[in-house]
Amino acid sequence: MSPAHPGENLTMRSLRRGDFDRGYTELLSQLAVVGNVTREVFQSRFDSMARCPNTYFTIVLEDTVAKKVVGAVTLVVEQKFIHTAALRGRVEDVVTHRDRRGQNLGKLLLDTATILGRHLGCYKLSLECKDSLVAFYRQFGYQSDAGNNYMIQRFRD
Repeated sequence: MSPAHPGENLTMRSLRRGDFDRGYTELLSQLAVVGNVTREVFQSRFDSMARCPNTYFTIVLEDTVAKKVVGAVTLVVEQKFIHTAALRGRVEDVVTHRDRRGQNLGKLLLDTATILGRHLGCYKLSLECKDSLVAFYRQFGYQSDAGNNYMIQRFRD
């Protein structure tokens, strides 16, 4: 299993504007509340993100028989002034369709995002996850950063 050969009837590629019809938002709803994202809203957001070059890298796994997106991960690259004007990567929205879990697709997606972040020159990658997933991400080299905390102010659900 590799990005070039992700498995039988699977292809790994960048998110496309037409992936609304391939179930991308339905897949995301298995991870978090998506809300009322219509095709028009999806395409507008896609276009907005596409106008930010070298910032949003959403990688999907498509089942080529069912023509459905069955896995996804996003690498968001932030430009910094610190660390000699370095790049910092944030791994977001790692999700595998509930019917495809246990097939190492999450590992493949995470490995791909990690390799991409390193290739782009990020000085570090971070991700946020639920306590129940800490052990999963540790097996890929992610670790808690002692002395640092993740804190939020939530303005809506």
